[in-house]
Amino acid sequence: MQAELLIHAQWVLPVDPEDRQLDDHAVAIADGRIRALMPSQEARRSIQAQRVIELPGHLLIPGLVNAHTHAAMTLMRGLADDLPLMTWLHQHIWPTEKRWIDPSFVGDGTRLAVLEMLRGGVTCYNDMYFYPEVTAQVTAEAGMRGVIGMIVVDFPTGYADTADDYIAKGLALHDRYREHPLIRVAFAPHSPYAVSDAPFERIRVLADELEVPIHVHLHETHDEVVQSLRDHGERPLGRLDRLGLVGPALVSIHMTQLEDPEIERLAQAGAHVVHCPESNLKLASGFCPVAKLLDAGVNVGLGTDGAASNNDLNLLGEMRTAALLGKGVAGSAAVVPAAAALRMATINGARALGLEGEIGSLEPGKSADLVALDLGDSHTQPIYHPVSQLVYAAGRHQVRQVWVQGQHVIRDGVSTRLDPTEVIASARTWGERIGAADG
Repeated sequence: MQAELLIHAQWVLPVDPEDRQLDDHAVAIADGRIRALMPSQEARRSIQAQRVIELPGHLLIPGLVNAHTHAAMTLMRGLADDLPLMTWLHQHIWPTEKRWIDPSFVGDGTRLAVLEMLRGGVTCYNDMYFYPEVTAQVTAEAGMRGVIGMIVVDFPTGYADTADDYIAKGLALHDRYREHPLIRVAFAPHSPYAVSDAPFERIRVLADELEVPIHVHLHETHDEVVQSLRDHGERPLGRLDRLGLVGPALVSIHMTQLEDPEIERLAQAGAHVVHCPESNLKLASGFCPVAKLLDAGVNVGLGTDGAASNNDLNLLGEMRTAALLGKGVAGSAAVVPAAAALRMATINGARALGLEGEIGSLEPGKSADLVALDLGDSHTQPIYHPVSQLVYAAGRHQVRQVWVQGQHVIRDGVSTRLDPTEVIASARTWGERIGAADG
């Protein structure tokens, strides 16, 4: 067999249905795709590779999928901490966005986010923000995979004036990236409290026609549910169900306020949930019942949310928090084991975004989106179970190599596409401008 690249690793976690751990295995890559996954000894005999990389002491995993972000909000990291969600949003974040958001803000903020995510092993992310055409361009230039949200809200911003205007600009984005190898799109109506019935109904029709996901904040806080009952006479999920949005295209973010019949309905409909544990904890929004959702058969992915409410885009950290929080909420140490947390951060996120045939696991035929972590540090020794070390002990500084479609985007911990000095300098400039105005 011919290959362009052959990667030998001490351990490989392919994230298959059996949650196998493969010792001393190799991955062969050609034309940006995985050609073979086999024992290293066999690969050395049977594969002729143009380039060979030896990674002793390293763990090889699929690229991580951050299934909910607001990438450009990295430029508001730490701006308004330790506040409840609605105070944080209405009194700080939205006024800052109204004053500062423009294409240059989104471009610089997205570069900062993409650099952080790639260096942390995230190869694909699902975004929701203004000027998504800028987000898409930056993401593609960095060699990263992105599902870029076609944002919709009822109120005017510098980006668009009406819900129809947002949708029209989103459709133009979809047309531009229809055949792009790295960029997909999703409808991104912000939330039930920011979008009225008519735009939701139009989004449902268009999403069916275009076969794209619908990415929406849902059941994030108790107050959101109370407001919906007051204004609509029904809970948010029930309202979306009445409007026809609860189905396999629905990617519902947060879901901290769920009743058992709602969990059953999500499972029946084949809808997806994205858990953002650290953002929910920081904003005291509530606890997503992950164990109940998984037991019911609901697909649950993992997201960081934006850096303005997290305050990082560290999906390795989210895996650990999700596993620990899931146990605490369920009252059982056996739920959300390490392998389940890894699935949430890989194949489950890919499935939520409609990309499970392309990414999320290491299988022949899939895109070569891979991450290698060096487990040689003192805090990940000794190694009995690599998946446990990955979820409960490893840090993102141990991410040494990252490939997207077989292209080396992080080599020995350093970005091959983005200049960190320039990215950080731009972030500091924005910080000085916003900080001076805020002060």
